Amino acid sequence: MKKIIFIGNIGCGKTTLSQAILGEKLEYQKTQAVEVRGSNILDTPGEYLELNHYRGALMITSADAEVIAFVQSAVDSQRMFPPGYGGSYAKDVIGIVTKIDLATEEEICEAEKFLKTAGVNRIFKVSSYQNLGIDEIKDYLKE
Repeated sequence: MKKIIFIGNIGCGKTTLSQAILGEKLEYQKTQAVEVRGSNILDTPGEYLELNHYRGALMITSADAEVIAFVQSAVDSQRMFPPGYGGSYAKDVIGIVTKIDLATEEEICEAEKFLKTAGVNRIFKVSSYQNLGIDEIKDYLKE
């Protein structure tokens, strides 16, 4: 399975998504530092994206990953990825829209547009609590 790093703002669902992928019990845990979950998921604190002076830490941490995943909640209007940000990484950059079970179709489309502007190559739409789209991400990581 490819090693992936989840990058996104606070509360966007990175940790819950990693729990769903690993088949763990879904429970909120505030990520305080970079965590290796399972053997192939790097879960980063939202502050690393939200605070510009931490973005270098994302670049360094991503060196161990094969896939960069920009995670964007469909129900959060906060947009933290700069346009073309995916080009900063010399790797495959995917987008993951989370919390689709709580969002309108318009909100999901807006999150997708935002991720495309940020420079992702492919977008997955998921609900960790309803297990929607999780198998597609697992299959992608097995390719």
